[in-house]
Amino acid sequence: MDSMGMIIVLLVAIALIIFLTIRVKVHAFVSLLLACLFIGFATNMNLLDILKSIEKGIGGFLGMLAPILALGAIVGKMMEISGGAERLARTMIRVMGKRNTHWAMMVVGYICGIPVFFQVGIVLLMPLLFCVAIEAGMSLVMIGIPMIIGLLTVHCIVPPHPAATAVAIGLKADIGKVILYGLIVGLPAAMVAGPIFGKLVGSKFTLNPPEHMLKKEPTPEEQLPGFGVTLLTILFPLVLMISKTVFEFSLGKDHPLMGYINFIGSPVMALLLAVFLAYWTLGLNRGMNMEKLQKFSEKAIGPMAAILLVIGASGAFNQVLMDSGIGGAIKSVLTSWHINPLILAWCVAAVMRFAVGGATIAMITAVGLVNPVLPMYPGVDPALVAVAIGAGAIGFSHVNDPGFWFVKEYFGMKMGDLFKTYTLSTTIASVLGLITLLIFS
Repeated sequence: MDSMGMIIVLLVAIALIIFLTIRVKVHAFVSLLLACLFIGFATNMNLLDILKSIEKGIGGFLGMLAPILALGAIVGKMMEISGGAERLARTMIRVMGKRNTHWAMMVVGYICGIPVFFQVGIVLLMPLLFCVAIEAGMSLVMIGIPMIIGLLTVHCIVPPHPAATAVAIGLKADIGKVILYGLIVGLPAAMVAGPIFGKLVGSKFTLNPPEHMLKKEPTPEEQLPGFGVTLLTILFPLVLMISKTVFEFSLGKDHPLMGYINFIGSPVMALLLAVFLAYWTLGLNRGMNMEKLQKFSEKAIGPMAAILLVIGASGAFNQVLMDSGIGGAIKSVLTSWHINPLILAWCVAAVMRFAVGGATIAMITAVGLVNPVLPMYPGVDPALVAVAIGAGAIGFSHVNDPGFWFVKEYFGMKMGDLFKTYTLSTTIASVLGLITLLIFS
């Protein structure tokens, strides 16, 4: 089969994923596996080779990712049950002043988004958002958009989030670099698409949130953890992973100490140490016992199963693309365009985000499409490509994105208004993320 035939097979496979997940409502895990089988049959792969590719792809992606996601989920759960998010918000608003509440909520979303998932962050922070808006006398939209964008930006571009971590592993990028570059690139994007954009549109739209959200009473001060200890617990694993990268730059890869530094700064070890720290600072030190912490940990790890399956199936899809010869066809077509690889990675992720809806599926599918091209650009840091994919996946959220409906449910906005606020703000963040990345690179 020639290159054009291979590309047609790829396009049909992507269309199949979209059709099955959106129209037929088949679970993404099953849809991706069916797409793998379709590619294998269409390209005349040996039947046993199709199964081997699927097995290799799932195992390769989940080998390192599974413990990272489980440990990260436990840290996020500890912050949730301890009231850490509320403590961060209160302190930031007190320090920055009520007039800058929209900026404070963006920072809170940005920080809280590091250990928790996008949807979990919304559930955590929305009751707080309404309390803060009433107290500050500000528009819910003006404060809500910055918070949501802060959460989403970090969700897409900063490990240890599932998609961001999977992209880094898929591209064989240094996770410490991805974290560092992601935080640097994501902050300007979140600032413009969040507080600045939110202030422009805040008075033009209204929210109709669920009544149970408005009735939540603030947690008494004495029941919340301290600001410093909460911030330390959230940032601790990131500091360890980034420090590994910094030491590698300053000492060199062959320094005798790098063996120990690489061990402590590896994602699994950094998050394992962060779990122990969270158990103490947000749990045992505040009167909880290990039996309670065990139950919270189980609740945190349970929801990871579905996410891990989707990511594993995406890894299988990527592996089948390579083994079927489609990867080579992608390489020959895309390299003939002579596009900056960062722009290419952003475009692929943005198109997949618009088509598929979910940021996680869009990002991991983008890895399979971009990976074959990277050998043509040996000077490009894979960490920058990982951030480009994440930036592309931030934007263009609309009706096929589960997160879109999640925001709609909690904001209680009309569909048209949600497009003019949430969808537009995600797109602004995505485009600015690309521009900032190109300047940074």
